[in-house]
Amino acid sequence: MAHRVAPSSRTGLRLFLDTADRAAYARWLPTGLFHGVTTNPTILERSGLRSALPVLADLVETVLRYPVHEVQAQAWGTETKALVQTGRALGAIDPRVVVKVPVTENGMRAVCELHALGIRTTVTAVYASHQALTAAAAGADYVAPYFGRINDAGRDGVAVMHEMRAILATAGDETRLLVASLRSADDVARLAAAGCDTFTFGTAVAEGLFADGDTAAASRAFEEAAAR
Repeated sequence: MAHRVAPSSRTGLRLFLDTADRAAYARWLPTGLFHGVTTNPTILERSGLRSALPVLADLVETVLRYPVHEVQAQAWGTETKALVQTGRALGAIDPRVVVKVPVTENGMRAVCELHALGIRTTVTAVYASHQALTAAAAGADYVAPYFGRINDAGRDGVAVMHEMRAILATAGDETRLLVASLRSADDVARLAAAGCDTFTFGTAVAEGLFADGDTAAASRAFEEAAAR
């Protein structure tokens, strides 16, 4: 049986679940909290899956049974021709597939070609503010900076997100900032307070969205009172 479809908006908060784990889909996607799912070859490999079109077609079909709007799947191949070929094949699976492409020179050529074909794209593996400008110029729908890894490299991730947001606003807001590599629910809250509205994270961060000792104690008290 098909699940209901959640309401959609070009603006406003969007949360993505960053996993290829079907058990995680079954737990988290029915909540209606998530706009979609993001994957890449590394995430697929962690779940014992190959970067192959039949595998991804099956994964997309599974995800879209839930109340979500998008599935992001990454093209593979180092040359532009290969990235365009796999990107077109991924886009043909379903119009709700967004094709991820790394921010390399060949990758940006591929994004331009895919954009011209009407295939939505996410520029990924982004570490520097100027790469947001590159993604916007190529016509990408999303640009995905690796927030946690930017901090790991000794830079101020929040400041970099501010710069990227300003760049995209100047470019016309056609490219959406999709913050990735998030390590905690506190990261999400801090960046949301700073103006970011689109995030992708794994199941540990999803768990953290509900984690608070005082909330758990209050919930137990409610149930105990209801039972008396």
